[in-house]
Parts: sequence; structure tokens; C-alpha cells
Amino acid sequence: MSSHPPNPLFGPNRFKLGIFSANCDGGLTMSLAPERWKANWDDIVAMTRIADDAGLEFILPVAKWRGYQGKANIYGRSFETLTHGAALGAVTRQIAIFSTVHVPLVTPAFGAKAIATIDHVTHGRAGLNIVCGWNQAEFDLHGVTIDPDSRYDHGLEWFQIWSKLLEGGPEFDWDGRFFKLKRLQTDPVSVQRPRPPVMSAGFSPRGRDFAARAADVLFLNVTELDQVPALLADVASHMGRYGRTIAVYTMGHVVCRPTRREAEDYFHYFAEDMADTDGQAYYRSTRGITVPADGATRIARPFENRFTRGTGKQFAGGYPGAYPFVGSPDDIAAEMARMSATGLAGCTVAFVDYLQEIPFFVQEVLPRLQRLGLRGQPPAAP
Repeated sequence: MSSHPPNPLFGPNRFKLGIFSANCDGGLTMSLAPERWKANWDDIVAMTRIADDAGLEFILPVAKWRGYQGKANIYGRSFETLTHGAALGAVTRQIAIFSTVHVPLVTPAFGAKAIATIDHVTHGRAGLNIVCGWNQAEFDLHGVTIDPDSRYDHGLEWFQIWSKLLEGGPEFDWDGRFFKLKRLQTDPVSVQRPRPPVMSAGFSPRGRDFAARAADVLFLNVTELDQVPALLADVASHMGRYGRTIAVYTMGHVVCRPTRREAEDYFHYFAEDMADTDGQAYYRSTRGITVPADGATRIARPFENRFTRGTGKQFAGGYPGAYPFVGSPDDIAAEMARMSATGLAGCTVAFVDYLQEIPFFVQEVLPRLQRLGLRGQPPAAP
């Protein structure tokens, strides 16, 4: 139906990259470092344009309504993601723009109309990151209570209505478990057919089953690459129940400097010396992550990675569960190549200061990824 190029999420690069959490202050950094990201709008736009020109595949914001407390209170300031998506879509030319929607707070008809709007603004670059909700303290602002036993069932029904609306066709009624709706329709429908791509994060068996039925991309927490084969096998078993496959991504946090020593010194400065331990404690008190591995369910230790293993220390070097890319451009590119070799389709990246750090990443790491055969040249400007 459209002559526009496909969503970049489905482009040719073997290892895809997106910017995560830049709509929130602090990004992924639970740190008191004064240079941490402030999430000023003009800086977000400038950073996004750099990512767009460099050929990165997508922008993925976080929907937040309350910060993680602590002294830094990261995420205490954030931009709402649907309006954020429409605004960024209007000032970019090729990068996919995702919006993160808490389905308990948005009706399917509103979600369909909003995502279709962004899809037209971007000429087919919109996407939906669907979140069923987990932190009750955030939903208290809206007077909404999350039922942990039915949240994924509710989310699946929401998705079914949303996607049917965007497919177009005659008006329809919906008489379901969670929604009783009359004369559903939306116009315009999405540019992308039958709908824009959907992302989901699956940290539990039920979360992965939901993604197997509703999502095109699944995000998993990976803190060590040796975790990946078991994680992908578990995902494949969920997908197999529905005869589907899915692209699996993880999220990373990048500290790239001319030398490995400089990167590691800076990492330890902001992540250990300046750690927001109160914010970490708040996060641990509100979220327990279970990750299936080797057929069993174990409690993940989201603060543990190669910098913390065996030390008894906890770090603020990236949101709990973010994979640490710390080193020289050669180190970062080689680590991403190892990640790609595990079968992961890509990852998001975040920085202590996105606008100050992304130019070096683009200039030094992306050409190395091209030489490794993981990425091609960015599309030329029209």
C-alpha cells in the first residue's frame, strides 16, 4: 500500500542498534555523577538526529510516571512516549520511532489512533513497545491497580483489539473478558500493513508467552553472553507453541573511550564511586526478576556482571540487567560481534551523557562493525 521503505527494524544489518531510555533523565545510569543525562528536549532532538544520520535502527523510550527515588531519582523527569514519538518522527528521516505504552492506562482505540498518527508523521517508521505493567507505585498516580495474575491476559486482549483496528475494515464490536466495546474503528489506519512492529520484554515464562503471541521483537536481560543459548532455547520453545519466530534483543550500556584504561576508569568513577545506592535499593525493593534457564526458574542477579562477579560490589553502570560495553572502540565492536554470534539480533545502547558520547560511538565503533560485516553503510540522505 505504500512506496515508503520498510521499517528499519526489518532492514539488512545483521546486528541492529537502537537508542534506549534517552527520554528520561539519567538514561540507564543509577549514578550521582553530575554529568549524567538531564533529558533536555533540545539535547534529545540533537542526539536523535545523530543516530538517524548514522543509520541506527530505532529509538526506544521508557514510559515512566515516577522516578527510582534515591539521591539521583533517575527517571524522575521523563517525556511521555506517544507525544515524544510524534515530535521526533517529524524531525527525523529514516530511524524507527517506538512508543512505549502501558496498556492498563491507554484504551486500545486511543493506542491505535495515536500509533497510526505517528506512522503517518514518519511515513511508516512507527512502532509499539507494549508493557503490561509491574510497578504499582507508578500506577497509583492514575488510580489503576495492576492484577499480577491477569495482566498478560489483559495485555493480549488489548493487543488483539489494537491490531484489528489498525488492519482496517468495517466497524466491529468486542465482547471480551476485559473489554466490552462498541462500533470500533479508526481512520487513518497505519501506513505499515497490517500494523507497525511490536516490541515486548519477557523476563518470566508468562511474559515470554505473551511476546510469542503478540510481539515481533523480544527484549531479554543479558548480563553474561554465556546465558544466551539457554535463553534463546527457552524463547524458541515458547514461540514454537504458536508456530512463530521472533527477533531477540538485549539492552546495553556503553562507555567507549580511546583506550580501555580510560573507559574502565570512567566506568568505575560513575558506577562505583558515584553510585546511587539508594536508587538501587528502591529498584530491588519493587522488582524481582525471574529468568528461566536450563529448564528451571532462577532468580536473576541483575546487578551482577563481569565487573561485579566475585567482588561483593554492586554498580550503577547501567540499569539493572544492562549489558556493560566498556572499553576502546575495538573492544566495543569485538564485544558486539561476540553478542551477535550468540544469535541475538541486536541491542539497545545508552550512555551517561548521550549527546556528548554518541558522536565518538558513531565515528569509531560503527565503522568497525561495518568492517566486521555486522552493519552496512548508513542510507544516504534523500
